[in-house]
Amino acid sequence: MKTISLLLHEDVYSSAIGGVIDLFYGTNHYLMESGRPEAFRLELVGEKAKNIQLDVPAQFICYTTIDRVSLTNLVIIPGFKGEISTILHKYRDVIHWIGEMHRCGAEIASMCVGSFFLAEAGLLNGKVATSHWAAAGEMQWRYPLVRVQSDRIITDQEGVYTSGGAFSALKLVLYIIEKFCGRETALAVSKRYSIDIDYTSQAHFAVFTGQRQHGDEEILKSQSYIEEHYASDLTIEQVSALCNTGKRNFIRRFKAATNNTPIEYLQRVRVEAAKKALENEDCSLDQVMDRTGYEDIKTFRLIFKRLTGLSPRDYRKRYSRKEPGSNGRLVK
Repeated sequence: MKTISLLLHEDVYSSAIGGVIDLFYGTNHYLMESGRPEAFRLELVGEKAKNIQLDVPAQFICYTTIDRVSLTNLVIIPGFKGEISTILHKYRDVIHWIGEMHRCGAEIASMCVGSFFLAEAGLLNGKVATSHWAAAGEMQWRYPLVRVQSDRIITDQEGVYTSGGAFSALKLVLYIIEKFCGRETALAVSKRYSIDIDYTSQAHFAVFTGQRQHGDEEILKSQSYIEEHYASDLTIEQVSALCNTGKRNFIRRFKAATNNTPIEYLQRVRVEAAKKALENEDCSLDQVMDRTGYEDIKTFRLIFKRLTGLSPRDYRKRYSRKEPGSNGRLVK
């Protein structure tokens, strides 16, 4: 039986705690129904042995405290609410404990922005990691030694796991169930809780808002220009002229500030505009292309799928407000 230590504090998302409890206990129940022994012993661990009152009408009771946990198979760090710097400072003792548990042989897993605890503990240096797509830019900025891949749902390297944002992080629990109990058990649990077991990508959830925390005013000006003129035939020379600098130096500065080259940034802005058109408007792919600056359907499909994980047609089927086959009738 594997001991799972689920970290609990007052800033966690209640859904993360409840979801983890349900899936692991659901797995044990399924195994017992199948005539097999339970696979997991789950304990809630906090800094102090007391009720943990969240900022919503929910309370959890810690089974034990971090100073009393000496042996466990896996520590799970849930996502949290709040400003990241404040949270990391508030729970610095917990972060130290996470590093110690890993050094003692425990595997460590993070859900959503819980990955910041792992990064702060130094457990992600040199590793591929993921997090909530909206926090990926800040993670890469704070921890340059981490190879952040925001489109990934799950990463698994040397006993350290990270997972995507919000409810998609529950797929990490399914992944752990599959790893410890087998594919058949994970599939049965995923069906019982109606969770898609697909581990491939969270890219189609992402909303590209640009990286604007860098403080380079000229690059900010060029970003705004791209965002206003993305549908036109932009050139790097046009945009770099706003910075009064040469093309090569502009590309270097833009990449350092935004983690994207100017061309990559333009493509992300265009794809974000295309996503909105596919979600909300009754227009053909040709019209979407025309509105977002693409001229070649093959290029558009290739770039769209690379950035979202879905083809334009599949994205529309998944996220359009119109019911398939409804002849334009909006779903009520």
